[in-house]
Amino acid sequence: MLGPLRAVGYAAGLPALALLAWALATDRSASIYFPPPATIAQAFADTWFGPALTTDVLPSLGRFAIGVLLSIVVGVAAGTAIGTTRWLRDLLEPLLEFFRAVPPVVLVPVLMLMLGIGDTMRIAVIVSGCVWPVLLNTVEGVRGVDPVLTETSRSYRVRGGLSLRYVVLPAASPQIMAGIRLCLSIGLILMVISEMFASSSGLGYRIVYFQRSFMIAQMWSGILLLGLVGVAVAGLYGIAERRVLHWYHGMRQGMREVARG
Repeated sequence: MLGPLRAVGYAAGLPALALLAWALATDRSASIYFPPPATIAQAFADTWFGPALTTDVLPSLGRFAIGVLLSIVVGVAAGTAIGTTRWLRDLLEPLLEFFRAVPPVVLVPVLMLMLGIGDTMRIAVIVSGCVWPVLLNTVEGVRGVDPVLTETSRSYRVRGGLSLRYVVLPAASPQIMAGIRLCLSIGLILMVISEMFASSSGLGYRIVYFQRSFMIAQMWSGILLLGLVGVAVAGLYGIAERRVLHWYHGMRQGMREVARG
């Protein structure tokens, strides 16, 4: 019983202290740039529990979900092909390193010229940054599969698609999931950035609109909403990771128990 309570205390303790410190610091402050938490909470309720939920929040989350899913599919498929084919890896590695080094933000004007200013451009911006951690981690995960494991599977005539499904991808899944974790955090950033350019809806657009209109409490409420979205995404990822890598966490737990004696 104490375990879950302690975990909740650790998770909520620091945010509660930060909120208390914010309230004390702004209690008698005349600065309009740092409103009290109660004012931000009221602005949060008035702003996001209304039409903005369907015109800004849900479309943004939809574009984020599509961009991340496309990045995962493309990254895992391309990474598996490159990781298992040496000549393809040698051919593409310089090009991949070049494009990985290009910040996705600088591609926004190019994508706007090529795709216009609609949802396709915003999704493409998300994919342009999210695909790289998944792809490169998949390549390294596939390359790092234990040779003994692959030789054993070959001796049992587990080859081709069966080898990929039951040997290569499961062995590479810890690194693939690490790439997906990075993909999610990058995706949230690019979701906001893509909506700050030539946009009339979305979380990024709405926060910039509030800032330019000096609606400070509403601006802070948008930042708070983004933080809550990030927490929710991290929680969902944690659930998915535990299910996908249950065998991996079990193996590590067993190794720790053996090391303890």
